[in-house]
Amino acid sequence: MTDNAVIPSRRGLLAAAASGLAVAATSAAAAPKELNLADIKKEADVACVYHCDFGDVARFDQMLTNIANHYSAYGADPFALQLAIVAHGAGVKFFLKDLEGTSWVGDSAALKAFDRVEALAKNGLKIHLCEITFQRNKIDKTKARDVPFASFVPSGVAAVAALQAKGFAYLKVG
Repeated sequence: MTDNAVIPSRRGLLAAAASGLAVAATSAAAAPKELNLADIKKEADVACVYHCDFGDVARFDQMLTNIANHYSAYGADPFALQLAIVAHGAGVKFFLKDLEGTSWVGDSAALKAFDRVEALAKNGLKIHLCEITFQRNKIDKTKARDVPFASFVPSGVAAVAALQAKGFAYLKVG
């Protein structure tokens, strides 16, 4: 990302989505944008990072239930609460378009959970995917779902720590 790039605020992104101005991906082979750790800002008084480094579908579903409950406690107000999932290791499989060519190829249940992720993203949920995981597992980054609420970060564990340093609380389901 260049130094003069404009990073839209959560308020701006949510307003655009609410008014139907969200831009569709220009290519079926597109990948989510890349963010530097410094680009991620705390934009609400209450912010939390959910750490997803696991591949268990039941555990992932529980994490999504916790996120839904978290939003519910704040009246689903995207400006009162900022939530993010950082996924690395086996946790990235939940955010792939398909599992062909990965070690998770037989786990079709992992892909079905994404509908719930999209529903939660309407409340402002952000997804940060670990570039190192994609590199080490030889997964093409275009296999990640190209949605406006997802991005790549250089390292998942570094992103978790950076978010905590910026005032995000830490939660891990397990």
